[in-house]
Amino acid sequence: MNLKQALYLKTIAEEGGITAAARKLYVSQPSLSQMLRNMEDELGVTLFDRSRFPFRLTYAGERCLHAATVMLNTNDILNNELQEIRQEDSGRLRLGISMRRAAQLLPAVLPRFSREFPHVVLELREEGSATLERLVRDGDVDLALAATSSGDPGLEYRLIQRETIGILAGEKSTLARELPAGTPITLEQVREGPFITLKVGHSIRVIQELLFQEQNLRPPFYLETDSMETALLVTRTSAGYMLCPDVYIAPGGHFYPLAGHENLRHFYACVRQGQVIPKFMRAFLRMVDEVLEEENAYDPARLL
Repeated sequence: MNLKQALYLKTIAEEGGITAAARKLYVSQPSLSQMLRNMEDELGVTLFDRSRFPFRLTYAGERCLHAATVMLNTNDILNNELQEIRQEDSGRLRLGISMRRAAQLLPAVLPRFSREFPHVVLELREEGSATLERLVRDGDVDLALAATSSGDPGLEYRLIQRETIGILAGEKSTLARELPAGTPITLEQVREGPFITLKVGHSIRVIQELLFQEQNLRPPFYLETDSMETALLVTRTSAGYMLCPDVYIAPGGHFYPLAGHENLRHFYACVRQGQVIPKFMRAFLRMVDEVLEEENAYDPARLL
C-alpha cells in the first residue's frame, strides 16, 4: 500500500461505501472503484463485503485498515516533525474539546493564542471525552482536552485539573436547607431525588449510572438534557439534585462532595504516543494552565 491507497481504504471504511467516499475524497466514483479493485487484485484478497450496505470489512480488510491507519499516522507525525523543524510559529492545531470546556476556556485562551501565533490555524472539534480519545488515537485531532481516566496505552496524558464528583443541590432542596455546602454526603441521602441529569453518552452520565448501580438506587429523573448549562441552571433553581464535577459549580452553589468516592476521571491533555509537540501546541497548553489559575478569568458563574 502507498499513502494514497491507505487514505482511500480508510475513507471507504469510514464512509461505508464508494459513493460517499468518492465525494469526501473529491475523486470520481469509477476511479475509486477501480483503485479498490486493483488493490484487491494486487493483494489477492477481498477487502470489503459488498453484499450489504454499508460495506463491511472482511478480516483481510480489517488487517489492511490497521496497517493503513498506522501508515497515515506515521506520515502525520513525520509531517509534524518536519513542520517543527521548518517553522514552529505557523501550522495547524486540530483541537478536540467538549462544548462545556470550550465555552469555559476558549474565550480567554484564544485571544492570547492568536496574538502570539497569528499564523497557526485552529480547527475545533467538539465531542464527548470518549470520542475525543478515539479521535486523537486515530489521528483526526492533534490535541484533546478531555475528562478521562487516562487509560489508553496509545495516548500520552498530561494532568491539567483534578475534579471532585459530588451533588449539586437546588436552592429549594431539602439538602440545601439542612446542610452547609461542602459537607461530604452519600447518595443514600438524596435517593428520593428528583435528579436533573445529562443524557446517555456523556461521561458524567457513565459515572452516575455506575454509582447508582453500585448502591442499588433508582431515583426519579426530573429532566434529561444534552446541555450541561441547562442542567446546572435548572438544578440551581429547583428542589432537585445533579451529579457533577466541582469545576462546574459557581461560587455560592450548594455542592456536596461524595463521601468515600475516589474519582478516577480528571481533566487531561491527550496526544498520541510519540507525537512531536510543536511550540505552538506547548504554548496553547501553557495558556490553558494560566487561564485555569486565574480565578476571575475561569469563573463558571459567568456562564450561569
